[in-house]
Amino acid sequence: MNEVTTVGLDLAKRVFQVHGADAKGRPVLQKKLRREEVLSFFAKLPPCVVGMEACASSHYWAREIRALGHDTKMIPASYVKPYVARQKNDAADAAAICEAVTRPAVRSAPVKSLAQQAARVVHRTHELLSRQRVSLINAIRSHMAEFGVIAAAGPQHVGSLIKRISDPATPIPDAVRAPLNILADQLVALTAQINALEAQMQRHCRAEPEAARLLSVPGVGPITVSAILAGVPDIRGFRSGRDFAAWLGLVPRQNSSGGKERLGRITKMGDRTIRRLLVIGAMSTIRWSRSRQNFAQSWLGRIIARKPIKLAAVALANKMARIIWAVMTREETYRTA
Repeated sequence: MNEVTTVGLDLAKRVFQVHGADAKGRPVLQKKLRREEVLSFFAKLPPCVVGMEACASSHYWAREIRALGHDTKMIPASYVKPYVARQKNDAADAAAICEAVTRPAVRSAPVKSLAQQAARVVHRTHELLSRQRVSLINAIRSHMAEFGVIAAAGPQHVGSLIKRISDPATPIPDAVRAPLNILADQLVALTAQINALEAQMQRHCRAEPEAARLLSVPGVGPITVSAILAGVPDIRGFRSGRDFAAWLGLVPRQNSSGGKERLGRITKMGDRTIRRLLVIGAMSTIRWSRSRQNFAQSWLGRIIARKPIKLAAVALANKMARIIWAVMTREETYRTA
Protein backbone atom coordinates (compact mmCIF):
# COMPACT_ATOMS: atom_id res chain seq x y z
CA MET A 1 0.00 0.00 0.00
CA ASN A 2 1.24 3.49 -0.86
CA GLU A 3 2.14 5.77 2.02
CA VAL A 4 -0.74 7.80 3.43
CA THR A 5 -0.07 11.55 3.30
CA THR A 6 -3.57 12.96 3.84
CA VAL A 7 -6.36 11.66 6.07
CA GLY A 8 -9.97 12.76 6.28
CA LEU A 9 -11.56 11.98 9.63
CA ASP A 10 -15.34 12.10 9.99
CA LEU A 11 -16.01 12.69 13.69
CA ALA A 12 -18.82 11.00 15.59
CA LYS A 13 -19.78 9.93 19.09
CA ARG A 14 -18.84 6.26 18.77
CA VAL A 15 -17.97 5.17 15.21
CA PHE A 16 -15.47 7.28 13.23
CA GLN A 17 -14.78 7.01 9.51
CA VAL A 18 -11.24 7.39 8.13
CA HIS A 19 -10.31 8.06 4.50
CA GLY A 20 -6.63 8.15 3.52
CA ALA A 21 -4.97 9.28 0.30
CA ASP A 22 -1.41 9.19 -1.02
CA ALA A 23 0.66 12.06 -2.38
CA LYS A 24 -1.17 11.88 -5.74
CA GLY A 25 -4.58 12.01 -4.11
CA ARG A 26 -5.46 8.39 -4.78
CA PRO A 27 -7.49 6.68 -2.03
CA VAL A 28 -5.41 4.07 -0.22
CA LEU A 29 -7.23 3.70 3.09
CA GLN A 30 -10.87 3.41 4.16
CA LYS A 31 -11.59 2.28 7.66
CA LYS A 32 -14.14 2.48 10.45
CA LEU A 33 -12.86 3.08 13.97
CA ARG A 34 -14.56 2.91 17.30
CA ARG A 35 -13.93 5.79 19.66
CA GLU A 36 -11.38 3.93 21.78
CA GLU A 37 -9.41 2.91 18.63
CA VAL A 38 -8.88 6.39 17.17
CA LEU A 39 -5.76 7.50 19.05
CA SER A 40 -4.04 4.12 18.81
CA PHE A 41 -4.67 4.11 15.03
CA PHE A 42 -3.10 7.54 14.51
CA ALA A 43 -0.23 6.68 16.84
CA LYS A 44 0.82 3.91 14.41
CA LEU A 45 0.31 6.08 11.32
CA PRO A 46 3.31 8.01 9.86
CA PRO A 47 3.06 11.82 10.27
CA CYS A 48 0.53 13.20 7.80
CA VAL A 49 -2.11 15.90 7.34
CA VAL A 50 -5.31 15.03 9.19
CA GLY A 51 -8.43 17.00 8.26
CA MET A 52 -11.72 17.09 10.14
CA GLU A 53 -14.83 19.24 10.18
CA ALA A 54 -14.93 22.10 12.68
CA CYS A 55 -17.77 20.77 14.81
CA ALA A 56 -18.50 19.47 18.29
CA SER A 57 -15.43 17.83 19.91
CA SER A 58 -13.19 18.76 16.94
CA HIS A 59 -10.85 20.91 19.07
CA TYR A 60 -10.30 17.99 21.45
CA TRP A 61 -9.49 15.52 18.68
CA ALA A 62 -7.31 18.06 16.86
CA ARG A 63 -5.20 18.58 19.99
CA GLU A 64 -4.91 14.86 20.74
CA ILE A 65 -3.98 13.87 17.17
CA ARG A 66 -1.56 16.78 16.86
CA ALA A 67 0.20 15.56 20.00
CA LEU A 68 0.91 12.31 18.10
CA GLY A 69 2.94 14.21 15.49
CA HIS A 70 0.32 14.87 12.81
CA ASP A 71 -0.63 18.19 11.21
CA THR A 72 -4.30 18.65 12.09
CA LYS A 73 -6.63 21.01 10.25
CA MET A 74 -10.24 21.85 11.05
CA ILE A 75 -12.40 22.84 8.08
CA PRO A 76 -15.84 24.48 8.34
CA ALA A 77 -18.60 22.12 7.24
CA SER A 78 -19.79 24.55 4.55
CA TYR A 79 -16.38 24.27 2.86
CA VAL A 80 -16.51 20.47 2.90
CA LYS A 81 -20.01 20.10 1.46
CA PRO A 82 -19.08 20.92 -2.20
CA TYR A 83 -16.65 17.98 -2.22
CA VAL A 84 -19.24 15.37 -1.16
CA ALA A 85 -19.81 13.05 -4.14
CA ARG A 86 -23.43 12.01 -4.65
CA GLN A 87 -24.96 10.34 -1.60
CA LYS A 88 -24.13 11.62 1.87
CA ASN A 89 -22.79 9.09 4.35
CA ASP A 90 -19.87 8.81 6.74
CA ALA A 91 -17.51 7.35 4.11
CA ALA A 92 -18.42 10.08 1.59
CA ASP A 93 -17.95 12.76 4.25
CA ALA A 94 -14.50 11.44 5.17
CA ALA A 95 -13.50 11.36 1.49
CA ALA A 96 -14.78 14.93 1.03
CA ILE A 97 -12.78 16.12 4.05
CA CYS A 98 -9.67 14.40 2.68
CA GLU A 99 -10.19 16.16 -0.66
CA ALA A 100 -10.99 19.59 0.81
CA VAL A 101 -7.97 19.65 3.14
CA THR A 102 -5.62 19.46 0.14
CA ARG A 103 -7.10 22.54 -1.56
CA PRO A 104 -5.09 25.75 -0.93
CA ALA A 105 -8.19 27.94 -1.23
CA VAL A 106 -10.04 26.08 1.53
CA ARG A 107 -9.39 27.82 4.84
CA SER A 108 -9.01 25.98 8.10
CA ALA A 109 -10.11 27.05 11.58
CA PRO A 110 -7.45 27.47 14.29
CA VAL A 111 -7.38 24.92 17.08
CA LYS A 112 -8.27 26.29 20.51
CA SER A 113 -6.16 25.47 23.52
CA LEU A 114 -7.54 23.77 26.61
CA ALA A 115 -7.56 27.07 28.53
CA GLN A 116 -9.44 28.84 25.75
CA GLN A 117 -12.08 26.15 25.61
CA ALA A 118 -12.49 26.35 29.39
CA ALA A 119 -13.02 30.11 29.14
CA ARG A 120 -15.58 29.54 26.38
CA VAL A 121 -17.57 27.25 28.67
CA VAL A 122 -17.73 30.08 31.21
CA HIS A 123 -19.10 32.46 28.57
CA ARG A 124 -21.62 29.97 27.20
CA THR A 125 -22.86 29.24 30.74
CA HIS A 126 -23.16 32.99 31.38
CA GLU A 127 -25.22 33.40 28.20
CA LEU A 128 -27.54 30.54 29.12
CA LEU A 129 -28.14 31.78 32.66
CA SER A 130 -28.67 35.34 31.40
CA ARG A 131 -31.40 34.14 29.02
CA GLN A 132 -33.01 32.19 31.85
CA ARG A 133 -32.92 35.29 34.06
CA VAL A 134 -34.70 37.32 31.38
CA SER A 135 -37.37 34.62 31.13
CA LEU A 136 -37.91 34.66 34.89
CA ILE A 137 -38.13 38.45 34.99
CA ASN A 138 -40.69 38.46 32.17
CA ALA A 139 -42.70 35.72 33.89
CA ILE A 140 -42.81 37.58 37.21
CA ARG A 141 -43.76 40.85 35.50
CA SER A 142 -46.52 39.30 33.38
CA HIS A 143 -48.04 37.29 36.24
CA MET A 144 -48.09 40.31 38.56
CA ALA A 145 -49.52 42.53 35.82
CA GLU A 146 -52.50 40.16 35.55
CA PHE A 147 -53.47 41.32 39.06
CA GLY A 148 -52.75 44.99 38.42
CA VAL A 149 -49.31 45.07 40.08
CA ILE A 150 -46.59 46.57 37.89
CA ALA A 151 -43.12 48.07 38.27
CA ALA A 152 -40.94 50.45 36.25
CA ALA A 153 -39.09 49.11 33.23
CA GLY A 154 -35.66 47.62 33.71
CA PRO A 155 -34.36 44.57 35.58
CA GLN A 156 -33.22 46.77 38.48
CA HIS A 157 -36.88 47.37 39.41
CA VAL A 158 -37.86 43.71 39.65
CA GLY A 159 -36.76 43.71 43.28
CA SER A 160 -39.73 45.88 44.19
CA LEU A 161 -42.05 43.30 42.61
CA ILE A 162 -40.43 40.49 44.60
CA LYS A 163 -40.98 42.43 47.83
CA ARG A 164 -44.63 42.95 46.97
CA ILE A 165 -45.13 39.22 46.39
CA SER A 166 -44.48 38.48 50.05
CA ASP A 167 -46.37 41.56 51.25
CA PRO A 168 -49.84 40.53 52.57
CA ALA A 169 -51.20 43.91 51.53
CA THR A 170 -50.52 43.18 47.83
CA PRO A 171 -53.86 42.38 46.13
CA ILE A 172 -52.99 38.95 44.75
CA PRO A 173 -54.63 35.59 45.67
CA ASP A 174 -52.85 33.46 48.22
CA ALA A 175 -52.73 30.57 45.73
CA VAL A 176 -50.53 32.74 43.48
CA ARG A 177 -47.94 33.68 46.10
CA ALA A 178 -46.38 30.22 46.35
CA PRO A 179 -45.53 29.80 42.62
CA LEU A 180 -44.41 33.42 42.38
CA ASN A 181 -42.11 32.92 45.36
CA ILE A 182 -40.59 29.94 43.54
CA LEU A 183 -39.86 32.15 40.53
CA ALA A 184 -38.45 34.87 42.78
CA ASP A 185 -36.14 32.42 44.58
CA GLN A 186 -34.87 31.11 41.25
CA LEU A 187 -34.25 34.66 40.03
CA VAL A 188 -32.23 35.54 43.15
CA ALA A 189 -30.18 32.34 42.84
CA LEU A 190 -29.57 32.89 39.13
CA THR A 191 -28.44 36.46 39.73
CA ALA A 192 -25.90 35.29 42.31
CA GLN A 193 -24.56 32.63 39.90
CA ILE A 194 -24.31 35.14 37.03
CA ASN A 195 -22.41 37.56 39.27
CA ALA A 196 -20.00 34.78 40.24
CA LEU A 197 -19.36 33.96 36.56
CA GLU A 198 -18.77 37.63 35.74
CA ALA A 199 -16.28 37.84 38.61
CA GLN A 200 -14.50 34.80 37.17
CA MET A 201 -14.34 36.51 33.75
CA GLN A 202 -12.87 39.63 35.32
CA ARG A 203 -10.20 37.58 37.10
CA HIS A 204 -9.33 35.87 33.83
CA CYS A 205 -9.18 39.28 32.16
CA ARG A 206 -6.76 40.66 34.78
CA ALA A 207 -4.51 37.59 34.40
CA GLU A 208 -3.95 38.22 30.67
CA PRO A 209 -1.18 40.69 29.67
CA GLU A 210 -3.14 41.89 26.61
CA ALA A 211 -6.22 42.79 28.65
CA ALA A 212 -5.00 46.25 29.65
CA ARG A 213 -4.48 47.23 26.01
CA LEU A 214 -7.92 45.97 25.00
CA LEU A 215 -9.62 47.77 27.88
CA SER A 216 -8.29 51.06 26.49
CA VAL A 217 -10.64 50.69 23.48
CA PRO A 218 -13.92 52.62 24.03
CA GLY A 219 -16.90 50.30 24.43
CA VAL A 220 -14.79 47.27 25.39
CA GLY A 221 -15.18 45.99 28.96
CA PRO A 222 -13.83 43.03 30.95
CA ILE A 223 -16.47 40.56 29.69
CA THR A 224 -15.78 41.50 26.06
CA VAL A 225 -12.03 41.23 26.63
CA SER A 226 -12.43 37.81 28.21
CA ALA A 227 -14.59 36.67 25.27
CA ILE A 228 -12.04 37.90 22.72
CA LEU A 229 -9.11 36.22 24.47
CA ALA A 230 -11.08 32.97 24.72
CA GLY A 231 -12.73 33.00 21.29
CA VAL A 232 -9.90 34.23 19.03
CA PRO A 233 -7.09 31.65 19.03
CA ASP A 234 -4.60 33.74 17.02
CA ILE A 235 -5.62 37.22 15.94
CA ARG A 236 -2.31 37.65 14.11
CA GLY A 237 -3.53 35.06 11.65
CA PHE A 238 -5.81 37.72 10.12
CA ARG A 239 -4.13 39.83 7.45
CA SER A 240 -5.97 42.99 8.45
CA GLY A 241 -8.57 44.40 10.78
CA ARG A 242 -11.06 44.19 7.94
CA ASP A 243 -10.54 40.42 7.75
CA PHE A 244 -11.09 40.15 11.51
CA ALA A 245 -14.34 42.14 11.26
CA ALA A 246 -15.47 39.90 8.39
CA TRP A 247 -14.65 36.81 10.46
CA LEU A 248 -16.96 38.15 13.18
CA GLY A 249 -19.77 38.64 10.64
CA LEU A 250 -19.82 42.44 10.91
CA VAL A 251 -19.66 43.09 7.16
CA PRO A 252 -22.54 43.27 4.64
CA ARG A 253 -23.64 40.12 2.85
CA GLN A 254 -22.94 40.29 -0.88
CA ASN A 255 -25.27 39.21 -3.66
CA SER A 256 -23.37 40.74 -6.55
CA SER A 257 -23.46 39.70 -10.20
CA GLY A 258 -22.71 41.15 -13.61
CA GLY A 259 -20.41 43.80 -12.21
CA LYS A 260 -23.20 45.27 -10.09
CA GLU A 261 -22.64 45.21 -6.33
CA ARG A 262 -25.59 44.45 -4.07
CA LEU A 263 -24.96 44.62 -0.34
CA GLY A 264 -27.45 43.43 2.23
CA ARG A 265 -27.51 42.88 5.97
CA ILE A 266 -24.45 41.75 7.88
CA THR A 267 -23.45 38.12 7.37
CA LYS A 268 -23.58 37.20 11.11
CA MET A 269 -20.91 34.60 10.45
CA GLY A 270 -18.23 33.78 12.98
CA ASP A 271 -18.38 34.15 16.75
CA ARG A 272 -21.83 35.36 17.81
CA THR A 273 -20.75 36.06 21.41
CA ILE A 274 -18.00 38.52 20.48
CA ARG A 275 -20.19 40.11 17.80
CA ARG A 276 -23.07 40.61 20.26
CA LEU A 277 -20.79 42.10 22.92
CA LEU A 278 -19.20 44.51 20.43
CA VAL A 279 -22.64 45.73 19.28
CA ILE A 280 -23.75 46.18 22.91
CA GLY A 281 -20.53 48.10 23.62
CA ALA A 282 -21.13 50.22 20.52
CA MET A 283 -24.63 51.14 21.74
CA SER A 284 -23.24 52.24 25.12
CA THR A 285 -20.55 54.28 23.35
CA ILE A 286 -23.20 56.02 21.26
CA ARG A 287 -25.24 56.93 24.36
CA TRP A 288 -22.12 58.26 26.07
CA SER A 289 -20.82 60.16 23.01
CA ARG A 290 -24.08 62.02 22.35
CA SER A 291 -23.49 64.24 25.37
CA ARG A 292 -20.07 65.38 24.17
CA GLN A 293 -19.38 68.61 22.33
CA ASN A 294 -18.98 68.54 18.54
CA PHE A 295 -20.61 65.11 18.41
CA ALA A 296 -22.65 66.06 15.31
CA GLN A 297 -19.43 66.76 13.38
CA SER A 298 -17.73 63.49 14.36
CA TRP A 299 -17.65 60.33 12.22
CA LEU A 300 -20.21 58.65 14.47
CA GLY A 301 -22.44 61.72 14.61
CA ARG A 302 -22.57 61.99 10.81
CA ILE A 303 -23.59 58.32 10.52
CA ILE A 304 -26.37 58.67 13.12
CA ALA A 305 -27.66 61.77 11.33
CA ARG A 306 -28.48 59.74 8.21
CA LYS A 307 -28.85 56.14 9.42
CA PRO A 308 -30.87 54.31 12.12
CA ILE A 309 -29.10 54.10 15.47
CA LYS A 310 -28.78 50.30 15.44
CA LEU A 311 -27.23 50.35 11.99
CA ALA A 312 -24.78 52.96 13.27
CA ALA A 313 -24.02 50.68 16.23
CA VAL A 314 -23.11 47.84 13.86
CA ALA A 315 -20.87 50.18 11.88
CA LEU A 316 -19.17 51.26 15.11
CA ALA A 317 -18.80 47.60 16.18
CA ASN A 318 -17.05 46.94 12.86
CA LYS A 319 -14.69 49.82 13.56
CA MET A 320 -14.09 48.55 17.11
CA ALA A 321 -13.16 45.12 15.72
CA ARG A 322 -10.58 46.70 13.44
CA ILE A 323 -9.20 48.75 16.34
CA ILE A 324 -8.96 45.60 18.46
CA TRP A 325 -6.99 43.87 15.71
CA ALA A 326 -4.58 46.82 15.49
CA VAL A 327 -4.15 47.04 19.27
CA MET A 328 -3.38 43.34 19.63
CA THR A 329 -1.14 42.91 16.59
CA ARG A 330 0.89 46.10 17.17
CA GLU A 331 0.91 45.62 20.97
CA GLU A 332 -0.02 49.25 21.54
CA THR A 333 -2.58 51.01 23.71
CA TYR A 334 -5.46 52.67 21.89
CA ARG A 335 -5.04 56.41 21.46
CA THR A 336 -7.91 58.74 20.62
CA ALA A 337 -7.46 61.00 17.63
